[in-house]
Amino acid sequence: MYTSETTAEIISDLIQINNDRIDGYTRALENLKNDSDQDLRRLFEDYIQQTNQFNSELLPFAVIDGEGSGQRMHISGKLHRFWLELKASLSGHDRKSILEECERGEDASKKAYEKAIQESPDLPIHIVSIIRNHAQRQKAAHDHVRNLRDAAQ
Repeated sequence: MYTSETTAEIISDLIQINNDRIDGYTRALENLKNDSDQDLRRLFEDYIQQTNQFNSELLPFAVIDGEGSGQRMHISGKLHRFWLELKASLSGHDRKSILEECERGEDASKKAYEKAIQESPDLPIHIVSIIRNHAQRQKAAHDHVRNLRDAAQ
């Protein structure tokens, strides 16, 4: 059954995983060292901008009775940050390893959006529409990063 609390919880989880996505791409940008990776720099900046847009579209629905639902740390986001930091410290910051970590982060985002869609049948249709749109765009990003990773040497 739909409640404003249910909506706010689902949206809050998506905002948190989106914040993790922004953080992951920001860290990936910091690890890009080669001039030959300008295509990745532009792509990661685009995904940061895309994710900020996702959050701005979701934020109005994360409010219950005029108050935000709170900033909870999403467990998969914590784990993703840990692995991104660990992998970055161990890898040579090469193109393939950066793309592998970005894909791992996109996997976490994809799972969060899939979970939100499963939990959303009773939500208002305009919110479900936003979530589905984000999920489709995020999946396209995931697939693009995966293809770049597969092509990386």
